[in-house]
Amino acid sequence: MADITLISGSTLGGAEYVAEHLAEKLEEAGFSTDVQHGPLLEDLTASGIWLLVSSTHGAGDIPENLLPLYEALQEQKPDLSAVRFGSVGIGSREYDTFCGAIDKIDAELLACGAKQVGETLKINVLEHDIPEDPAEIWLGSWKNLL
Repeated sequence: MADITLISGSTLGGAEYVAEHLAEKLEEAGFSTDVQHGPLLEDLTASGIWLLVSSTHGAGDIPENLLPLYEALQEQKPDLSAVRFGSVGIGSREYDTFCGAIDKIDAELLACGAKQVGETLKINVLEHDIPEDPAEIWLGSWKNLL
């Protein structure tokens, strides 16, 4: 079993790239990882450490590949009290729903009893051409909280 399950939700692939990059950095630091792009709830273990990376599209909408997981969390309300999680949102500050998808996902995880580790990183793509860079800096501090 992986030490950290990375879960990405992406419309154009940016969040997938960030998740893959963070997995690489975590493995370099001695963690084992399992990267899942748009997994279903039944694909995940309801324990351990999850690291979510999600872009936002439209008016704060969750990417289509992560929508089934989000809806399952809403409808089934699984017991995630054995899950600790961190999260990274990617979006544009041009929109008033900046990183709205990760906010919605965080709220559902918390409602299911998961415990958040650290603050959610929100990356503004207008300031960071390469979102992997601020994510890697954040990861350096986040992994020390585990």
